[in-house]
Amino acid sequence: MKNLYLFAFLVFLSTSVLSQEKSELQLLDIFDYEYVSDPQISPDGSKVIYVRNFKDIMTDQNLSNLWIVNADGSQNRPLTSGNQNDMNPRWSKDGKKIIFLSNKQDDKMKLYLMWLDSRDTFPLTNTKNTPGNISWSNNGENLVFTMFVPKKSESFIKLPAKPEGAKWNDAPKFIDELNYRGDGQGYLKEGNKQIFMLSTDGGSPRQLTFSDHDHNSPVWSADDKKIFFSANLHDNADLEPLNSEIYELDLEDLEVNPLTNRNGPDSDPVVSPNDNTIAYLGFDDEYLGYNINKLYVLAPDGSGPELISGDFDRSIQNIQWDARAKGLYFQYDDHGKTRIGYMDLKGNTKVLTNDLGGLSLGRPYNAASFSVSKNGDLAYTLGTAEHPADLAVQNGKRSIRITNLNKDLFSYRNLGKVEEITWKSSFDDREMQGWLVTPPNFDPNKKYPFILEIHGGPFASYGSVFSAEIQAFAAAGYVVLYSNPRGSSGYGKEFGNLIHHDYPNHDYEDLMSGVDAAIAKGFIDEENLFVTGGSGGGVLTAWIVGKTDRFKAAVVAKPVINWTSFVLYADNPAFFSKYWFENKPWEDPEPYLKRSPLTYVGNVTTPTMLLTGEEDYRTPIAESEQFYTALKLEGVESAMVRIPGASHGIANKPSNLIAKIAAILAWFEKYRE
Repeated sequence: MKNLYLFAFLVFLSTSVLSQEKSELQLLDIFDYEYVSDPQISPDGSKVIYVRNFKDIMTDQNLSNLWIVNADGSQNRPLTSGNQNDMNPRWSKDGKKIIFLSNKQDDKMKLYLMWLDSRDTFPLTNTKNTPGNISWSNNGENLVFTMFVPKKSESFIKLPAKPEGAKWNDAPKFIDELNYRGDGQGYLKEGNKQIFMLSTDGGSPRQLTFSDHDHNSPVWSADDKKIFFSANLHDNADLEPLNSEIYELDLEDLEVNPLTNRNGPDSDPVVSPNDNTIAYLGFDDEYLGYNINKLYVLAPDGSGPELISGDFDRSIQNIQWDARAKGLYFQYDDHGKTRIGYMDLKGNTKVLTNDLGGLSLGRPYNAASFSVSKNGDLAYTLGTAEHPADLAVQNGKRSIRITNLNKDLFSYRNLGKVEEITWKSSFDDREMQGWLVTPPNFDPNKKYPFILEIHGGPFASYGSVFSAEIQAFAAAGYVVLYSNPRGSSGYGKEFGNLIHHDYPNHDYEDLMSGVDAAIAKGFIDEENLFVTGGSGGGVLTAWIVGKTDRFKAAVVAKPVINWTSFVLYADNPAFFSKYWFENKPWEDPEPYLKRSPLTYVGNVTTPTMLLTGEEDYRTPIAESEQFYTALKLEGVESAMVRIPGASHGIANKPSNLIAKIAAILAWFEKYRE
């Protein structure tokens, strides 16, 4: 009888748990999100290895392990485990081994080799710096990769010897390079990325290149006698940062020869499996703000470069040859979706699948990856507005969702509903695309506070993909609009360059027209409108509050406020001054002033908070400090939030993403009626 009562109680408890109402997402749930990245399908298409990303709430780390699954979804199991970072898995050509990067032994990221039949694993490298861009030779005997090689030069400043036992300050840092710091890297060390070769039997990596420039994307020739790579080896590389070429490296004498020579980037070479035809990406540089990556092929000796993609008006990424060398697979963004396409050598294109995405956990950027087997099967990151990236496989025309990593979390959490919305810009009647997110348990007969959230770039795109930030705003009771105003990618070259040398400007009308379209739905409280955005979205948020007072409060995240200081202080000055402006600031200061939100700070009455990482070298925190001080001098209610240790990508730690969202919501709640 006692067991009968116990059984009845357990049935009641189980039923109660299963029938309990879902609750809204909490900020701590960010530590529970998981997602798939870098899916690598085996050469025969039978298995997929993928990176499973997760977070540790106790150490505030983003971590990852490798998992393997059959292409039909069966036998999904871990290849590695532990609180570590395992990444970049790559199959050998015969499908019997993989290499990957891991810090499982210590804090040092090493290159490992694993035999898949036994799971035996050993480290191939024990170098101070991490290998990257790793490629298997066709015979499986060697690897080629890039790795940073430091260069030590004697200090230009000669100091007298200090007395024995004296404690002096560190020696001064002498800098004579144009690019001396990088976002997420800090102040750059002297040296460059060089190409190395390493036997899969182990041993010491052999350095193959020795120039004073960075080398990228090395791949093997079909006979394993040469390496092809991309680099900008020109003497004026610092001043012409996009002018890269495709090069050939002969492994017998290490002679390097250029295969391309036009003005513009040539990059990402991939070699056909039978005749060494090289496919690559690039464009003729017109110094436009927005450029379309086009697909080219050339002979292995550099002759006969040919444009394949013709008038295909989308930027091509991640090119991969088919097994017969008749065409290439690629991915591209189009109207808020990331798609996989196939293009034959005559430029004929077909779409193979949609709904890639899910790699941008914080905000709803289009970001995805895929790989293809010899028989044309695809493994890709499946991302929708309902979940971060999961693994999907397409066999022929049939796609299968393999994983559902956040099923447990979403079984008891409510999500905001995401719906596409379009409208006409009041400036020129162009159609704009956006997405309206309503709170959980939404009632269209009620009035809700509203957030306009603006993407960065500005040459980037949002899409119908999951966003922890947007869902957190919805969980707090806000209707959220995010969109792709003029200048966004995925709509063609002409649309992207509507803001060329004219940003910010009429993207303001695009966004305000979107706000009006959302209000026309009838459930927006017009007395409680808020606006925020990061990077390029921070620029536009600061621009908006200088143009209108219709928003109750604003949060300007990691912005550019003063274009003159930005182009001289950001981490890529030759690019920003050359591609985003017609002249340098001292040659023609007027456009810099006209396009700087700082110029219009006297118009601002909206309570405005600045938010930036203290180690942001893309939009340095001095930009935020200028606007904050100017607002204070104008008597505007303002505040500044500084995220310690954070670069431009604030969410390098899960707690930073939480802090960003919490700060934005706190500022809006302060002014919400």
